[in-house]
Amino acid sequence: MSGIGIKASGGVIYPHGWKAAGVAAEVKYRNRRDFAMVVSESVATVAGVFTTNAMAAAPVRYNRALVKGGKVRAFTVNTGFANACTGARGEEDVLATARLAAEALGVPAGEVAVSSTGVIGALLPMDRIEAGIRLAVPALAATPEAADAAARAIMTTDTVPKQVSAAFEVEGREVRIGGMSKGAGMIEPNMATMLAFVTTDAAVAAVDLDAVVREAAGASFNRIVIDNDRSTNDSLFLAANGASGVALAPGKPGWDDFREAVKGACLCLAKQNVMDGEGASKFATVTVTGAKSDADAQLAARAIARSMLVKTSWYGADPNWGRVICAVGYSGAAAEESKTTIRYSGIPAFERGRVAGARELEAMARALKEREILLEVDLGLGGGACTIYTSDLTHEYVNINADYTT
Repeated sequence: MSGIGIKASGGVIYPHGWKAAGVAAEVKYRNRRDFAMVVSESVATVAGVFTTNAMAAAPVRYNRALVKGGKVRAFTVNTGFANACTGARGEEDVLATARLAAEALGVPAGEVAVSSTGVIGALLPMDRIEAGIRLAVPALAATPEAADAAARAIMTTDTVPKQVSAAFEVEGREVRIGGMSKGAGMIEPNMATMLAFVTTDAAVAAVDLDAVVREAAGASFNRIVIDNDRSTNDSLFLAANGASGVALAPGKPGWDDFREAVKGACLCLAKQNVMDGEGASKFATVTVTGAKSDADAQLAARAIARSMLVKTSWYGADPNWGRVICAVGYSGAAAEESKTTIRYSGIPAFERGRVAGARELEAMARALKEREILLEVDLGLGGGACTIYTSDLTHEYVNINADYTT
């Protein structure tokens, strides 16, 4: 990505023509921001990728239809309640939220995307949603403070806001990309994951945005695992308002840089989500190479990243490679003991039948005490490869989720 600068800061207002706000509406919480808006100064094209959970929330179903129209002016997000499994009332509340926001902004209701996150099965307190809209609209601004406020307002069990910015030039003119995401639990994708909003000031057709956002999701949000649960509300949006005056399209100057910048921005957000995983104390990169195919490599990498036994061994800084090879064995990927190599931080734990000695195990144990863990598995069967980003499993994860609704 030569010439593309990506930073874990900046946020959704970094591209020209975007504003944001995050306010405390007491949707569920007291004394914290819990309602956000992101607004384009002009009509933007939009694409999105959503959860594959059959129990998709009412706002997800609404947004799927909205992105088919390819246009958006604003995004609203409430935390505290997911508006999932809420029946006809949930559908009505999505429409009401879009209408109220549209009236306050002076834009068509059909151009307002609505997202929710939080407890499943609880109805939205619409009086507080309306209050959030009234507070947010006059607070909209294109400042770092506004971007930070919005990123904090979409947090649930997150402990820190997640933001990103990227920029590159096309024939001497700058194109900017910004974004924010939330999510620290219920993370095992196969779509995008959690809630993520990516904005740009390039002009891009909706059909082309759709291809880019799907490619980016596959290389980023679909490569992270925290707890093997796929949310009812997972959504990733990519919106382009053209404020830079730079038009991008496949085969035209800057297109490949745009694809790589969006992909890089999404990967940056995805990694931030994993680093802030519920109760997580370690960030682990699991790379599988030498598989018969990329699909096989993904099977093996996901099995390792999902394994509760592997994740607890990381928490305890225990180089128990037996749990890793066990996960590979049941993953469904082709694998042979005599051809498999497992390394922690470059130190061989198991090398085609040879087991690590005491000195190597001690070195690995020291490496596993670090904040970031690198696990490499070479299956020795071909050229397939895959990398998954994940976290350890701690006592705190149980504490957070044992009383989530109470």
